[in-house]
Amino acid sequence: MKGSKIVLIDRHPGRSAQTIGVARELGTDPELIHEPSVGVVGTKGDSQCYLGVASKVDAIHEHLKSRIGNGPDQLKYRLVQPEFTIATSDGIRNGTREMRYSLLGREVTNDSLCEHLEATGLAGTIAVVACDKPPVGTLAAVLEHNEPAIIMSDGTIRPGRDPETGEALDIVSAYQVAGHPDPAVRHRIACNACPGIGSCGGMFTYNTMQTFIGVVGLQPLHMVAPASDDPRRLEEFPAELVSHLAAMMTSGLKPRDIVKRDSIRNAVIVAMAIGGSTNVVLHVPEIARAAGYEHFWRDVMTPEEFNHLSKNVVPVLTNARPYGAYSMIDIDRVGGVQVIVKELLDAGLLNGDMMTCTGRTLAEQVADLNTPAPDGDVIHGVAEPFKPTGGLRMLGGNLSPDFSAILKLAGVEGGLEDNLFKGRARVFEGEADLIKALDEAPDSFQDKDMIIVRYSGPSGAPGMPEMLDPTSRITTLCRERDIVVALMTDARFSGGSVGLVIGHVGPEAALGGPIAFVEDGDAIIVDLNSNTLNCSALEDPEVLATRKAAWDKVVADNGGQHPNCGVADTRLLHRARHTAVPAVRGGGMHPNREVWVREPRQAEKSGFEPSNRHRGT
Repeated sequence: MKGSKIVLIDRHPGRSAQTIGVARELGTDPELIHEPSVGVVGTKGDSQCYLGVASKVDAIHEHLKSRIGNGPDQLKYRLVQPEFTIATSDGIRNGTREMRYSLLGREVTNDSLCEHLEATGLAGTIAVVACDKPPVGTLAAVLEHNEPAIIMSDGTIRPGRDPETGEALDIVSAYQVAGHPDPAVRHRIACNACPGIGSCGGMFTYNTMQTFIGVVGLQPLHMVAPASDDPRRLEEFPAELVSHLAAMMTSGLKPRDIVKRDSIRNAVIVAMAIGGSTNVVLHVPEIARAAGYEHFWRDVMTPEEFNHLSKNVVPVLTNARPYGAYSMIDIDRVGGVQVIVKELLDAGLLNGDMMTCTGRTLAEQVADLNTPAPDGDVIHGVAEPFKPTGGLRMLGGNLSPDFSAILKLAGVEGGLEDNLFKGRARVFEGEADLIKALDEAPDSFQDKDMIIVRYSGPSGAPGMPEMLDPTSRITTLCRERDIVVALMTDARFSGGSVGLVIGHVGPEAALGGPIAFVEDGDAIIVDLNSNTLNCSALEDPEVLATRKAAWDKVVADNGGQHPNCGVADTRLLHRARHTAVPAVRGGGMHPNREVWVREPRQAEKSGFEPSNRHRGT
């Protein structure tokens, strides 16, 4: 070793000793230990979602190592060993107490990856992500760290097949068959729904968020849709990722240069156009926070504009599960998510000038991919969409004064004649009671019931579990009996949930939100003409005051917490109970319930307002 490197090592031999040892063990040159550090990270967990991640991490790591050295055409970096974050399995844990840890996986991923990025001082990172919470935690962490980084989805699982009918299956198929009277059918579907490796294959939360990350600019668009076992993920993509990262490091292109106001808006619009998961409105405030925007619903997009776009401007272009017929594998077969992006760009609905991790703008990247036109079956065009209006709608009203309630309109199968639903409240003080009733007394549910599940929000559960299990049973029940049973909750839903289901109602019951004051038999009105969710009884100030006073007394008599809240019996759950912000701010864990923003951005306005082109103004 020569020159300044010798000085650095001689001055700090203790700091250098392990670094030299690591370089030797990894097979890289110890002379590079004071060069910028680069490495690969991935996610692990207890489901098929994560089984393919390690092989991609190893492939990228090996390709990165092959490019590193002191030669004229080599990359002069210090290589660090791969690291992994952990998360639970949404698919296995739905309907159980363990599901409280699902959303917390986003927070744990953010924290653990922050520790790795910051303490290791990584100057360049490639992340391989799976499932739906770790990718968002990963994106938040690299935005906070704000050094060159690029993300690749591990990929989706291929659909299963019913051996008797030949019908394509996925994990939602298995949840929806839970109420079938024949145990042999339930067993057959369970055994065939999830063959192979990869994350959920429909347009559920995983594919919603992978598409989001691609459109927002931190994942190459053509890497979103291929299956986990697609050979491109091992044979082609590693070299592309390393080249893109090296270019980012050379040019100084950083995540916050990419994830800006208009790129976030682009990604939200595409989420509408793919009929994406309701979880997107839970994740995007956290992504915006990490990108430096204090409040997504003020600094990036208002709820009113969100609804205007979804109702009047952005149609659903994909015929995808759970509301359609196809999977992400089919979207890849007809050209990938870039087909959707190109269609929206051509319609003037996206800002194509936003920079991406490829070093090209969004529009340039789509052009580079020689993107085909929509096939008209799996992916439709804007002129003849699969559904005329966007897939998501935010609701206010006296049950959702936070304007946080979210409905996946693309998944509604009935009950909204003239954009109205009027039903009777049937209250459950938690998901377990609802599942028990669906198991033991399914005939007790009647047409126009509005099921209410409360004390299941970020603080109340704690952890804000999703409710794929009960919503799937309700969907099957409604289809079999040709009735409409709706559900509203301060918890959240899987991207696989369909039906008239409304989540993220806020403020949540545990914090004294109006959902806590609803009683059995109350009239509940969902009005998409005014985008409101109301309880008629609570319109009477005296009724509201009486019920609130009774609730306040129960809380006071129980030491300041309602007894229907879940037990926070671990350090992580305790932390969630006392630091969770409301759903409208992302439902994450932040000190004193205030959203912490690193290096807040100054107010910015690009002038690109896709919705204004369609207002007639």
